[in-house]
Amino acid sequence: MAGQLIPADGGSVRDYGEGLTFSVVVTCLMAASCGLIWGYDSGVSGGVTQMESFLSKFFPEVLRGMKNTKRDAYCKYDNQWLTAFTSSLFIAGTLSSLVASHLTRRLGRQAIMLIGGMLFLAGSIINAAAVNIAMLIIGRMLLGFGLGFTLQAAPVYLSETAPARWRGAFTSAYNAFLVIGILSATITNYFTNRIPVWGWRVSLGLAAVPSAIIVVGALFISDTPSSLVLRGHPDRARAALQRNRGLDADIDSEFRDIVNAVNEAQRNDKGAFRRLFSKEYRHYLAIGVAIPVFFEFTGMIVIGIFSPLLFRTVGFNSQKAILGSVINSATNLVATLLSSLVMDHTGRRFLFIIGGLGMMVCEVAISWIMADHLGKHEGVTTMPRSYAIGVLVLICLCTFSFGLSWAPLRWVVPSEIYPVEVRSAGQALSISIQLSISFVELQVFIALLCAMKYAVFLFYASCLLVMTIFVAVFLPETRGVPLEAMRSVWEGHWYWRRFTKDAKLNSNQDSGL
Repeated sequence: MAGQLIPADGGSVRDYGEGLTFSVVVTCLMAASCGLIWGYDSGVSGGVTQMESFLSKFFPEVLRGMKNTKRDAYCKYDNQWLTAFTSSLFIAGTLSSLVASHLTRRLGRQAIMLIGGMLFLAGSIINAAAVNIAMLIIGRMLLGFGLGFTLQAAPVYLSETAPARWRGAFTSAYNAFLVIGILSATITNYFTNRIPVWGWRVSLGLAAVPSAIIVVGALFISDTPSSLVLRGHPDRARAALQRNRGLDADIDSEFRDIVNAVNEAQRNDKGAFRRLFSKEYRHYLAIGVAIPVFFEFTGMIVIGIFSPLLFRTVGFNSQKAILGSVINSATNLVATLLSSLVMDHTGRRFLFIIGGLGMMVCEVAISWIMADHLGKHEGVTTMPRSYAIGVLVLICLCTFSFGLSWAPLRWVVPSEIYPVEVRSAGQALSISIQLSISFVELQVFIALLCAMKYAVFLFYASCLLVMTIFVAVFLPETRGVPLEAMRSVWEGHWYWRRFTKDAKLNSNQDSGL
């Protein structure tokens, strides 16, 4: 007999009583491993762009600027082609995620992950063999196409497969693998930086390893029950659900709710993107857009990718700058694993608020140190060693707050809030928004650092204040609520319930009731 769960915002939802099985753990971990490719790329690109072997081949003007003692410390790496190498991946990912949202309904989430892994594999081979900037950019674009496909499929795959009471932990596993990818990349850079001339090729070429893992792994997992029902395969969907929940588990209630949710979606299938922008879906759209936008303005994406350059800016040499990134990545991994353990107990909103406040304090402190000790006097291009170490510590504390909150929750919340009829479209919208802002942000960050200097961190801190207030006031708590019953958390929220009433009224009118 199914029990009842009481969501934080009121109301009751069905508890299917799902247990953990070996099958669901292996399946979810395989899907979550898609985070490896983004993590590895994020970690490796920032390190490679400050390697002298890489710069001397493709960006010799940057290398000359680094050695110019009269150059402003904040402006050493201000080169648009150099930032285009990093940011081009994100514009390709934006376009491919929108394409993937349409293909998902025809091919399923498992097939989309497989295609994404293959595209990323091709891009990593081209980048490792690059002989000019054009080859680098083409390789980065292929990496972006692969990233867009896997980002579209993997987080939603996890949310649809995992048991409701452990959905936060399993969906945040994507971020755990992402951080493992970052850590692996920074360790790789630490050793390849010592190889003259071609060390950067090893770093870029090893991106083939995580993409190969995804390609092989995707061949051995089935699609999600919701996706299979949506594509007209109810028998396969039931078998997949039974395998995930255990051969002796009673899945009748859960499978019936999945079928009903899909049938409702198909009855109202007037174009998922058009529906998403209609009034009855306004509450989903507001949160689905706010989370990726706010995520980008934490400042942690640019700090994570450009951390080696930041450490070089404050005075570390190349090897120590990469070592600092290794320490920062390890801190991120510890925080992410801790978040996975506590997320389904503390809830989403609590972690969002605590993490936001922690990042805000750290970024204000970083700004103060850089303002007081770097570039204050003409000709001063590095800060005292003790203060440079202080910046490293503060960045690690900021990263810990980020890894505990926004880093994993950015994947968890958007993948679980949407009803099935707009889930693929909503995920595509969230991903395309995030990648678009990432492209702009990465393209201009080095120029902003050069122009705004330490004030760039005050800008991000002010954004964190705004987003933390927004989360505290407007984000409903989704902890432990089955996807098929997610509408209940909106009905119990003080502000969004007015939109759920409009949606019910429109649904009744459409049904002739």
